[in-house]
Amino acid sequence: MLVDIFSSFDDNNQVFMSLYGLMWLFSLVTILVFSSSYWVMSPRWVSITMTFKDTVSSQIFRSFGLNLGGFINVVSGLFLFLIVMNLSGLIPYVFSPTSHLAVSLSLGLPLWLSLIISAIFFNPSSVVAGLLPMGAPAPLNPFLVIIETVSIMVRPITLSVRLTANMSAGHIVLTLIGNYLTASFFLSSMFSMLLLIGIQVFYTIFEFGISVIQAYIFCLLITLYSDEHPH
Repeated sequence: MLVDIFSSFDDNNQVFMSLYGLMWLFSLVTILVFSSSYWVMSPRWVSITMTFKDTVSSQIFRSFGLNLGGFINVVSGLFLFLIVMNLSGLIPYVFSPTSHLAVSLSLGLPLWLSLIISAIFFNPSSVVAGLLPMGAPAPLNPFLVIIETVSIMVRPITLSVRLTANMSAGHIVLTLIGNYLTASFFLSSMFSMLLLIGIQVFYTIFEFGISVIQAYIFCLLITLYSDEHPH
């Protein structure tokens, strides 16, 4: 039972398909897409999924992440996984995992931490030197190091909060419009009902775009963070 609009983000409200198993099922879909290249005859939908993969791959080819072994496969798989997770939240009575900070943080934190640890083991002196901009005034050096350190430490938080906030806000707006639309069938005029239906349809299409864009931005920022890895 949904008590308020925020109850849709409660994964224990016992609604249909509100299970963690659904998230694992969609993760297997991503693995299936990557293994489809080994099939004798590729299905027609592979060309569509490869379009998303090529989009992320083209971005990684322009960054230093191309030189990190397996980084392109990880980010491409993450991009497809986030698209499936974000779009699954638009299905009625399906729990949206990416609208929870715990899920998005568990995706962004390991990738960010792996880049930091890899940089420290690869070239620790370059990591320390990167905390201080070139040509900075000597009296400001301690403050600049602290500011740069804080900006690096908050990256996984901002990365995860951005995805969670955008997905949560979209679901809340869809829920509000749906509630008013339901009430308009009994209390409002025909014009108000048709107007709300148009808004609901338009915003649903808009959420489809937001789901893909937020997945791309998440992977794009991870790719940009890899540019700071010591060469």
